[in-house]
Amino acid sequence: MPLKHTLSALAILAAFAGTGLPQDAWAQGLFSPAIIVNDEVITGYELEQRKRMLGALRAPGDLNQVAREQLIDDRLRLQAAKDAGISPTEQEVLDGMDEFASRASLSRDQFLQALAAQGVDEQTFRDFVRAGLSWRQLVQQRFVGTAAVSDEEVDRAIAGTGGNAGVRVLISELIMPMPPGQEETVRQRAERIAQLEGEGAFSAQARRFSATATAGAGGKLPWKDLTELPPALQPILLGLRPGEVSDPIPLQGAMALFQLRAIEETDYQPAPPAAVEYAAYYMPGGRTPEALSKAAQIVSKLDRCDDLYGVAKGQPAEVLERGSLPLDQIPTDIALELSKLDPGETSTALTRAGGQTLVLLMLCGRSAAAPEEVDRETVLGGLRNQRIGTQAEGYLSQLRSDATILDQ
Repeated sequence: MPLKHTLSALAILAAFAGTGLPQDAWAQGLFSPAIIVNDEVITGYELEQRKRMLGALRAPGDLNQVAREQLIDDRLRLQAAKDAGISPTEQEVLDGMDEFASRASLSRDQFLQALAAQGVDEQTFRDFVRAGLSWRQLVQQRFVGTAAVSDEEVDRAIAGTGGNAGVRVLISELIMPMPPGQEETVRQRAERIAQLEGEGAFSAQARRFSATATAGAGGKLPWKDLTELPPALQPILLGLRPGEVSDPIPLQGAMALFQLRAIEETDYQPAPPAAVEYAAYYMPGGRTPEALSKAAQIVSKLDRCDDLYGVAKGQPAEVLERGSLPLDQIPTDIALELSKLDPGETSTALTRAGGQTLVLLMLCGRSAAAPEEVDRETVLGGLRNQRIGTQAEGYLSQLRSDATILDQ
């Protein structure tokens, strides 16, 4: 299980400013037991610390309840790891703190200073990292062996008449334009969104900030064969567990995030495209109402890609791009949009030139790849990660069910 999932509450804490703990907090019994989990205490102080982190991250939901659930899960993870004889060394914890701080482009000391500015002490961060490391080591010890995927299973996913890798995913997208001068604002917003958990929270952000046609649906896409998606995106999705959000992915003039809602293996799927033929007509005005209206008028008269030659007649040659390329040679944002289209369909979700040029994109067609072009290791890794993630979540659910949890 990725460390990112376990440590999600702190990923961009340094980006926010906050106040210290109230001066009279000590008189309010913060160090008294608040919850007992299998005879181990969670104090009011710990709840206050976690709630403050969540508040700084603008996490959705009832922060008191979310803090309670996260701390209970941390206790259960640590207890299970201890029972298995697992205890990260001090150096491993320090390395984990360094790794985590680096995700905010900070050193460990800088990150600790940022935490202190939020009223979060070093021991809170240290304990949080220790819980994440303990769980990751336990999951590796307990499930890696049982999550082995046989050659026969991989063969079944790949083989078949014209068949291919039987892995498909259900994802949601959020793609935010980055206008000149707003790059840092968009980057920080993307980092905050990357820490969200739950489809509702991510969908709400997609409706608010995404510039794609799926924004109204909360960014939700239908089931997609993994091989239909851009090659750069495939390993990222395979590294997520259902419900988890990817790290921000820079695109040309935009920042993208993806949430994995579900993943499954099937017996056979159509072969992945060896090449994708598409046309891109570049229009001035970006996503202004005028440019979008003009694009809609053009689309209403299009039946096939060849019709765009008539639209571009008399204009500079560079306004129309037409070609057939392997999927891994197509820019990621264009490849992603093309994956949503059937031949003859169009998209106006993309821009170029810092948002000043609208891209009218049209899918002309796809040509199938030979079965041997499938990346066997990608399929193997995807099936294995899926099983490990499912087993780990099931184990944590069992620990919750078996635990004695008492509110004080």
